[in-house]
Amino acid sequence: MRGKRFTAILGACVLSFLVSEVPAQNVLLSEWHVDSGKRAVKERHFDEAEQHYFAALKEAAGAPGTRVTDSIASLADLYLTEGKPAAAERLFRRALALQERMLGREHPAVAETLKSWAALHADHGQDETAERLYTQALAIQEKTLGPEHPDVATSLNHLAILYKGRGKYDLAERLYARALAIQEKALGPEHLDMADTLNNLAVLYKTQKRYAEAEDLYRRALAIQEHHLGREHPDVAVSLSNLANLYFVLGWYHEAEPLHERALAIREKRLGPEHPDVATSLNHLAILYNHQGKHAEAESLFKRALTIREKSLGPEHPKVAATLENYAALLWAMERPEEAEQFAARAKAIRSKQGS
Repeated sequence: MRGKRFTAILGACVLSFLVSEVPAQNVLLSEWHVDSGKRAVKERHFDEAEQHYFAALKEAAGAPGTRVTDSIASLADLYLTEGKPAAAERLFRRALALQERMLGREHPAVAETLKSWAALHADHGQDETAERLYTQALAIQEKTLGPEHPDVATSLNHLAILYKGRGKYDLAERLYARALAIQEKALGPEHLDMADTLNNLAVLYKTQKRYAEAEDLYRRALAIQEHHLGREHPDVAVSLSNLANLYFVLGWYHEAEPLHERALAIREKRLGPEHPDVATSLNHLAILYNHQGKHAEAESLFKRALTIREKSLGPEHPKVAATLENYAALLWAMERPEEAEQFAARAKAIRSKQGS
């Protein structure tokens, strides 16, 4: 139903773009809907965001420039965030085709769509395609915006994450360093965008076992986010989880536990009890409880995390496999080998289908 609805709206938008002008009040209303949709996404109110983006598409019919394509790309980003890759892929293709036709192949809006499309491929382990799209987007931004624009720093961040995942640590660190330099110069050392880059670089340092450096960056990122967003924002929960996971690796379980618990409380309150990010916190806390010997508490959390992930992401998502693997480890520790083998076998089957 959604696909037919979108196709009808898109067809009307393209036709009216070619033959008519849109009233100024419709342009303003379309912009309001896009902005409202983006705010709803940040608050994880996805149904509300979708309604705004569809409304923006309707109001944008006949609008010049990027009004229609901005709405399409925003809707595609929403579907990507919701874990609907097929729907997102279709919209990215349509948005990119329209943007290149209307704006040319080297417009900043084209770069933004390429970045979002790259994120879709990266999320599904298609690293070569993701790298190609990210690199293409970066080249467009450097040419049209200049090499020290904040949007260039964002693209450098995305590429660095990809390289880190492929074990290219030196290259990733160089890109993070360049991104931080751009952001600090253009935005200031306490700007909110700095927190994302600091967090990402800290993840790299943790992987390299540079734990003291990682802790400093995590704490700096957390302080920036709490200052700008408040203590109960979902992004703060991400930083709390990152710091807690570092302490877990160091064996500092008592320090990690309250951070994971705080992250879980934030996510349950702000995102709802069945959000995928809640499952992430449940999974982390369950792993910690397992290592502390709190097996009953750990099992309760793993069960809940598995239910949430199966419902929100689908039964064959890689994160479902990860939860099954962690649950199996707990069952082995609880001397329940038959159940452990069943969970491990199911996880292996999911991994084999994903090609990992």
